Amino acid sequence: MSIELKRIEEFAVVTLNRPEALNALSFSLIRELGQLFDRVAASDARALLITGAGPKAFCAGADIKELAGRTLIPHKQGTELGQWTFARLDRLPMPSVAIVNGYAFGGGLELALACTTRIATRNAKMGLPEIKLGLIPGYGGTQRLPRVVGEARALEMIMTGRTVDAEEALRIGLVNRLVEGDPVAQGMAYAREFTCHSLPVLGFAREAVQRALATPLSEGLRIEADLSTLAFQTRDSVEGMNAFMEKRKARFEDR
Repeated sequence: MSIELKRIEEFAVVTLNRPEALNALSFSLIRELGQLFDRVAASDARALLITGAGPKAFCAGADIKELAGRTLIPHKQGTELGQWTFARLDRLPMPSVAIVNGYAFGGGLELALACTTRIATRNAKMGLPEIKLGLIPGYGGTQRLPRVVGEARALEMIMTGRTVDAEEALRIGLVNRLVEGDPVAQGMAYAREFTCHSLPVLGFAREAVQRALATPLSEGLRIEADLSTLAFQTRDSVEGMNAFMEKRKARFEDR
């Protein structure tokens, strides 16, 4: 199987399983990813973790052999397929974590950027090298990277195609944390830091922050007020405030 979907405790875990090809993204694999994202969205998983099989790569990017020789319309359709698939990941009702273990280049980094957060092993190397092929990123890299690391750093990475190591990725905010040991176990431990909270309220928080990047401050504040009010109306908010006053741990029920 080129992709594996497993349930480990409260987590859905997707593993890109083409280690012989450094887990490169073929078009058939991208279609399969979209179907898996739909399955995860319909499940009761509290978070999605994405990783790559083997010690060398999270995902080395697009399968270049499939790109060479394509005419314009199929190329545009392939680009839109990748964007559409990664947008489904971006819109999941639960948070997602990319566990970048090894190389994450091109479409592989774009896949990680579509996740809510990213952690990386210390051997991770990331970049958008499309410029070296006479191309530019097409699966969302030009749009999501500047939102994560800022315009100046994104322009430098995209226009030079240079590789960023794990330490630099952490320093510029491309990843949230570096981990050692079993990557999936570390990913689950990291995800539990936020999946212990109410999933509906986590969703409101994600939406408020994501919409802040596309709206003026005045509009963003209105959105924040609306979403804060919706969070206040949940049963989990009542439980959370009562637990605080009673000096006990909250027991959220995602309602």
